[in-house]
Amino acid sequence: MASNNNVPSRSMKFRVRVTMTSVFIVLFAVVVGNFFRISVLNNEKYEAMANDQHFGSIPISAHRGSIYDSKGTALAKSATVYKVFLDPKHFREEMNSLQTRIEQRTKDIASGAYVPKIEETTNEDGSVAEQKVVDQLPASAELFKQEAVAVLSEKLGIEATDVEEAMAADNQYSVLQEQVEKPVADEVLDFFNQYGLVSLNVEEDTKRYYPHNELAASVIGFTASDGYGLYGLEASYDEYLSGTDGRTISAKDSHGNELPYRYSKTYPAKNGCDIYLTIDSQIQHYLEKRLEEMSTEFQVLNRSVAILMNAKTGAIYGMAQYPSYDLNNPYDIADPKYAAKLTPNLPEEEYNRIQGEARETQWRNKAITETYEPGSVFKVITSASAIEEKAINVDTDRFYCSGSIKIEGHFQPVHCHNTAGHDSQTFQKALTNSCNPAFIEVGQKLGIDNFLYYYDAFGFREPTGIDLLAESRSNQKTAEDMTNVDLCMSSIGQTETVTPMEMINAYCAVINGGYLLQPYVVEKVVDEDGNVVLKNDRTVRRQVISEETSAIMRNALYNVAVDSNIAIKGYSIGGKSGTSQRFTLMAQQYEMDANKEEDSSIQMYGSSYCCFTPADDPEIILLVLADNPDHKNNGGYYYGSKIAVPTARNILSDVLPYLGISPEYSDDELANLDIKVPLLEGDLEAAKKTLTDMGANYEVVGEGTTVVAQSPATGTSISKDGTVYLYTDPSHTVDYTEVPDLGGLSPSVANESITYMRLNYVTTGASVTREGATVNAQNPPAGTKVPVGSTVELEIMVYEQGD
Repeated sequence: MASNNNVPSRSMKFRVRVTMTSVFIVLFAVVVGNFFRISVLNNEKYEAMANDQHFGSIPISAHRGSIYDSKGTALAKSATVYKVFLDPKHFREEMNSLQTRIEQRTKDIASGAYVPKIEETTNEDGSVAEQKVVDQLPASAELFKQEAVAVLSEKLGIEATDVEEAMAADNQYSVLQEQVEKPVADEVLDFFNQYGLVSLNVEEDTKRYYPHNELAASVIGFTASDGYGLYGLEASYDEYLSGTDGRTISAKDSHGNELPYRYSKTYPAKNGCDIYLTIDSQIQHYLEKRLEEMSTEFQVLNRSVAILMNAKTGAIYGMAQYPSYDLNNPYDIADPKYAAKLTPNLPEEEYNRIQGEARETQWRNKAITETYEPGSVFKVITSASAIEEKAINVDTDRFYCSGSIKIEGHFQPVHCHNTAGHDSQTFQKALTNSCNPAFIEVGQKLGIDNFLYYYDAFGFREPTGIDLLAESRSNQKTAEDMTNVDLCMSSIGQTETVTPMEMINAYCAVINGGYLLQPYVVEKVVDEDGNVVLKNDRTVRRQVISEETSAIMRNALYNVAVDSNIAIKGYSIGGKSGTSQRFTLMAQQYEMDANKEEDSSIQMYGSSYCCFTPADDPEIILLVLADNPDHKNNGGYYYGSKIAVPTARNILSDVLPYLGISPEYSDDELANLDIKVPLLEGDLEAAKKTLTDMGANYEVVGEGTTVVAQSPATGTSISKDGTVYLYTDPSHTVDYTEVPDLGGLSPSVANESITYMRLNYVTTGASVTREGATVNAQNPPAGTKVPVGSTVELEIMVYEQGD
């Protein structure tokens, strides 16, 4: 009987079918899973890989938008430059073709079949001026290649090895250099074109250009080599300025070669938008010029800042710092103090550290990124807060000053700048005197909670919202951490640190009706079709104090400034100066030099002034800060009243007429206005009458009846009681006199000296009747020989040991 042992049983067959089915299910799942991963999860990756195989792409750069000031003057533009690139595959084909042409030429020359192509230039008479062979070839393709490497390396400023690598690359598009100027691009193209070679080509590109170099550098900023904004508006508005690059997509054959242009499609670039600023170039120039003068005269060590703002809208008319830097060469060190440190014998690591620090410093916009102790300027905030909270009564409260005040918990008394004391003062007198003990008392009446409430309400611990990047914030203690000592010192601006932008913005809220505004430097953004895509306007963040409190503060600050160093005839100005001890700056210096022991004799100061005009209805507000004037080497000057106030006056003297804000003279000013000398040549009696009617004196030189010359000249200004010299002798000679040294004299004594020397004068600055007024500066300087009757310009200042 046959055996059935080799016949699979039914159960075995079942197990086999289950196993095979399971294997197939697993394999099917793997296939499906991979298909899902490729087609869904990694779709973009594999689609890009497929596109790379089948399509070539050449970018088309968008033109970056321009930056204009408020009057339409270009501050940043994009000039046309070129990207030089090589088609390596085509280059190698051309080298083979060129060698073939050279070999054929050699044969033709040997057989006499070669006839050179000659190009002639002729003179005006038709004669031949020059003959040139235009179909020359190099000795060999290899020699041309070597020459091409040398030419491209030299002209494009790249390494020879980079050129050689590009020539050997396995692609059809190798960029050799970007942002190449047209003359250089033409030169390298001509080198190839002379032999009919077209594998080297160029694409139009753009290069950022700043027509005014240093003007508003800290605001405008600059771009990186790839065209994207790095600092300033170039960075904060990069999204609008940069536009969107276009692209030409071309098909490739199975070997990776690009097909003819009929198989390509171009997506044009969308050019960037233009932005228009609230900043006026002329006002910006005034700010920068006056900052440079101040910084140079008083040897400011930690840079200077000035901000001019519309007090009603928050629009910035000018924002300057000194030193600035050249936007067209932003990596060059502009600050001479840093440049002097970068000596060739420095170790490389130290050199790079100082260079990096110098660049970072000059690129930072000090107005928004760096903080300082505001000093007595902050008393304006303390005052407004206390008045609004009814913690003080400006009409009835009196504040006693003995010259210092003892604060519980403080290691020593806090002194007033007048160590003899101010005795009992009204609020107005305390503000005018900038009395520390008085404002410590005001702070104590306000209390910690209320002080911090208004501190925050005025926006000190939040960004101002200005449309620039990297804005810093004020540093102040919280209610939990603040002690009575902190409150007292904060009330006089010596504990907190603020940015200049925060300070002027809060001050603006004090005098504009109480409204905290959002400052801005860009008025509008306009696309290439002329459509306005963004417009900035007045934005009120909140009302901090009442209109009534604001009016009280405007009047108080006007009374502080009237007849002071800020005075400009015909303009009502309110303001407050500040001289702060720069504790944070001193701490930074000691931290940088760990080996240096603290020296209590080393002091650093911040000299500042914030003012506004017209005083009753402010249109503009100005802040000037000189951070750490070198008082050990500048004659001992560091007070805001001496440094920042005259600078602010000079800025306003420039800006107010430019803005078309006309002077409105008081009766007293009208009665004592300077006289502009008219043309007086002609009838002597008529000239006498003219001068008498104007309130001027005269002195006749000669016996004639006709004025043939005069001094001072037509158009010169003299004081009301000045003297004009009328010459009646045609053969007269000019008499000269020497300008006396008037520095430090009172106005009355200076007047006597000037009159004695037969000269005239005009004054700027504080009123000549102000107690303590003296001559601070004069022009022409002492010892100068000038014609009799010439005008000497005197700067009158009230200089006390205070703010």
